[in-house]
Amino acid sequence: MHLPHPEFHLLGRTGWLRAAVLGANDGIISTASLILGVISASGVRHDALVAGVAGLVAGAMAMAAGEYVSVSSQADTEAAALAKERAELAESPASEHAELAAIYVARGLDPALAGAVATQLMAHDALGAHARDELGLTEFTAANPIQAAMASAATFAVGAAAPLILAATLPKPVLSAGIGLGALVFLAVLGAVGGRAGGAPMLKPALRVAFWGALAMAATTLIGHLFGSTV
Repeated sequence: MHLPHPEFHLLGRTGWLRAAVLGANDGIISTASLILGVISASGVRHDALVAGVAGLVAGAMAMAAGEYVSVSSQADTEAAALAKERAELAESPASEHAELAAIYVARGLDPALAGAVATQLMAHDALGAHARDELGLTEFTAANPIQAAMASAATFAVGAAAPLILAATLPKPVLSAGIGLGALVFLAVLGAVGGRAGGAPMLKPALRVAFWGALAMAATTLIGHLFGSTV
């Protein structure tokens, strides 16, 4: 008897991958935009670096706090749904059996087979069966606040460091253009890597993040020019 070949599904990455890509993307865009805005207003590299470092620290902390609060709320909602389902299983197992069987009928099984499947699954793990097939909760989608907060903060800091390095090292005549172009390259690479890690095509996410990054940097550069010209 041949055992089925093992399969590796990328859905297990969705929790930390979303937070990581979001954190790095925000780090690059917000820090590069902040630096370009300050340079456009004052033309002073030191001011831009101070603003960039402050943005890195504040942004990383804000991303961690935001992800933790958001994913904790999701985890609380999932826990409440599971508690409700556990109580319903204890109070009216027959109704819950009929509910699970109806789900399988809607998916294409005949009523007799659906009832038999529901019986066996509930005998093995009633709460797990209802969590998966009624509530749509699996180990792949379970909320993990600590993991999301750490991934988001760390990747924000890494992303923010990239335009900061450019701001500290590029010659002044090409400072603004170099930061803008460098940030676009970083964003495109990030989009491609995120798509690849999730098993999706790389071009579309690369173009998507580069477009929004260019829009943000253009807006802050314009604001810097406007404020700098009126000071």
